[in-house]
Amino acid sequence: MPDLVFLRGEVITADEQNRILEAVAVKGNKIVATGTTEEIEPLIGPQTTVIDLNGKSLLPGFIDSHLHLSSYGIDKLGVSCKAPHIQSLHDILQDVREKASELPAGKWVRAWGFNETKITEQRYPTKEELDQISTEHPIIIIRACNHISVVNSKALEILSLHKDTPNPKGGIIERDREGELTGRLLENAHFQIAKGVTYTEEELSHALKLASDDYVAAGITSIHDAGCMDSDSFRLMHQAVRNGLVNVRIYAMACVMDSPELFLESMIGAGMATGVGDERFKIGPAKLFTDGSSSGPTIATRKPYTSDSENCGILYYSQEELNRRLGEAHRIGFQITAHAQGDRAIEMVLDCIEAAQQEHPRPDARPRIEHAGISEPDLLERMKQLGVVPIPNPAFFYEYGEGYVHNYGERVNQMYPMRDFMERGIIAAIGSDSPVTDYRPLFGIQAAVNRTSKQGRKIGVGQTVTVLDAIRAYTWNGAYASFDEHRKGSIEAGKLADLVILDSSILRADPARIADLCVHMTIIDGEIVYQAK
Repeated sequence: MPDLVFLRGEVITADEQNRILEAVAVKGNKIVATGTTEEIEPLIGPQTTVIDLNGKSLLPGFIDSHLHLSSYGIDKLGVSCKAPHIQSLHDILQDVREKASELPAGKWVRAWGFNETKITEQRYPTKEELDQISTEHPIIIIRACNHISVVNSKALEILSLHKDTPNPKGGIIERDREGELTGRLLENAHFQIAKGVTYTEEELSHALKLASDDYVAAGITSIHDAGCMDSDSFRLMHQAVRNGLVNVRIYAMACVMDSPELFLESMIGAGMATGVGDERFKIGPAKLFTDGSSSGPTIATRKPYTSDSENCGILYYSQEELNRRLGEAHRIGFQITAHAQGDRAIEMVLDCIEAAQQEHPRPDARPRIEHAGISEPDLLERMKQLGVVPIPNPAFFYEYGEGYVHNYGERVNQMYPMRDFMERGIIAAIGSDSPVTDYRPLFGIQAAVNRTSKQGRKIGVGQTVTVLDAIRAYTWNGAYASFDEHRKGSIEAGKLADLVILDSSILRADPARIADLCVHMTIIDGEIVYQAK
């Protein structure tokens, strides 16, 4: 007899046929039967809990294939530059000042989600403006892309950055005409200061729980964590899963933000490889960064930016170094991936994947490319040939779409090209890149279906997909990207009972209002872990 039965619903299976059924039976942590209400009702026993869906949508638990659990959680402890009342730089600085007044001297004040294009002044804060708030607290304001930050003089002092500090490879410590530090740190310069922005283990553990709770309430049952702040955060993330603080299943990329190549070397040296772990926490791909932020803009492109004829972005590694580092990870059994937004960076990663497979052929290696921003037709063809799984972020169009048009012109028609991926038979799994943008899968599905900016502009509408296709990219495709398609990602007998119930039918909803739907219930391992009040 099943423990749990769902009847009279819109069961979106996301199976190979994309079947829409009515009912599901669960025993323990597994789905044991699917079908019509009439087929499932006879299985009900005296101890079975029955949930009448009454036409609501029941879907596989959402799998976000690229986000940052610890970064999102830590952000919740800081100042949000995306708060509804933020209209100007003055508003942000006022909130930072209030936060500093609540903290003892020497404690970091962190603000996140800053976007100079969304405020009245249309500029970054200056080091001097942050110094006016406090010279006793280190202050950091992180741009929404999470690739650029501005810090005050106290932070520069703590981080041991001064006018003679050289730029790190793949990063810029910005200086004024006199060579003095402005406080702005770009790309690898920003990432390398992460280890200096300290938090207690208690704070980090609390942040991880806050993040997990938010994700579960949005219907997310599995995540592919795309990189912690540092090795301590990685360790605490694993510990939080074991201690039950984190409910979501984690496929953890072998990556930290401050020194990804050194962390990867340590993982290789420890004998780690993709797949080590269990159904709750498992080591994922080896990951490096190749270029910058799509909204920065700092991505590496083959042709100059439309907005700047002398700018083609930032690269982190030479081709030889990228091949060597990821090639070694591939050799010992890691799935390999890299952050690559611009077409030049994507081409480099494809060259790396091709070289790794030629030197050490491995069937079904499923190499990934995180973001795969500007994916031109020649690059798509190579992705198909190499069996690459791209991880696009269609939700970026809502928040950053206007800037994409400004910076990349017609290339927006090839950015995160969901339809092109599908038509070529390339399995693409969607990631939100939270906290870079909204983590809610329903928001991401709406973005993939509409590709509309916050200002209402349609961007690259030739790349829109259907609701069912977007759901599959958030479920089965995500499971495929982590070699888990036989265990989860669709509603089929024998698979894990990771499920989400919406408050109404997603297929009958206005495609432009999908994000207005609410998650009614989230189930992981057959247990209800979230229920709307």
